[in-house]
Amino acid sequence: MIRLYTEKDFEKMRAAAEILCQTHLAIREVIREGITTLDLDKFANEFITKHKRAIPAQLGYGGFPFTLCISVNDEICHGYPTDYVLQEGDIVSIDNVIDLDGGLADSCWTYTIGKMSEEDQRLVDVDLECLKRGIEAAVVGNRIGDIGAAIQEYVEDENGFSVIRDFIGHGIGKEMHEDPQVPHYGKAGRGPRIEAGMVFTIEPMIAAGDWKMKVDDNGWTARTRDGSKCSQFEHQLIIHEDGPEIITDQDKYKLTEEDLDFIESYKKRNNI
Repeated sequence: MIRLYTEKDFEKMRAAAEILCQTHLAIREVIREGITTLDLDKFANEFITKHKRAIPAQLGYGGFPFTLCISVNDEICHGYPTDYVLQEGDIVSIDNVIDLDGGLADSCWTYTIGKMSEEDQRLVDVDLECLKRGIEAAVVGNRIGDIGAAIQEYVEDENGFSVIRDFIGHGIGKEMHEDPQVPHYGKAGRGPRIEAGMVFTIEPMIAAGDWKMKVDDNGWTARTRDGSKCSQFEHQLIIHEDGPEIITDQDKYKLTEEDLDFIESYKKRNNI
């Protein structure tokens, strides 16, 4: 069942999205060569929970034991934060979900560490562009399949990368994962009709090599079978009659003075 939401629901989601985007902006201030992914997770947890009533919604979800999913290089998604030390040339996808007073916001962003190879940078750039193209197709009257078709054509036909098939976008609202299911591949003109009031994510994961995956022994971390690198970007959309609203657009938000003071204090306390 696809739920349609109201302006009251949207306001809660937007409030959660503000903290989510501020978290990503804060991560930009600390992510660098030499920091571990576990350090990033601890930083994000402290940053989120200093906001009253904000809950890191991935922590404990289905037994997941961390605040962030941090996926590095050949890891597709659901990566466990570890003592891995980030190195120049790494591709790092960080997925974050915030629950604020029952409003949910979900977004993943890919960060690059230091100087990148031309091909790795192109992978990340193509991923961000295909997200934009998917969003352009998310308009009232189109079908969900139009989103995946736009993404797959750009990624595979025009750029020679591959779209991961096993993980897709999803509705979000009362629960973190709802209908509609939003594949990032497929044929245009298929799937549910897009209606005003829908809320869903588009989150293309693309690989430099083959799209087939495997899951680590921890039961969560998915990575490419061939070891090729991946990138993931994700936005959460509210569908309106006049077009989609990207509530997780980081350009809409900025860090507060209190946030900046916290970041500087955290860096000093942890020698970052």
